[in-house]
Amino acid sequence: MNNEIKTLREARGITQEDLAERLSVSRQTVISLEKGRYDPSLPLAFAIARLFGTTIENVFHYGEPAPHTPEGERK
Repeated sequence: MNNEIKTLREARGITQEDLAERLSVSRQTVISLEKGRYDPSLPLAFAIARLFGTTIENVFHYGEPAPHTPEGERK
């Protein structure tokens, strides 16, 4: 699953540690989420979207390239 977590986090000047603390998860979890190595639970996905003031669909992209990268290239 592709996601916009890193882009959203960096745009707001939030560190991985700060995000982890706000979501009550470990920094390692944030790293894994950003790299697409871990798919969050539904409650965590909602918490992430809520924290960034957007919808789950704007954060996570299942089976499609991330909209900000050409042809789904990972940044």
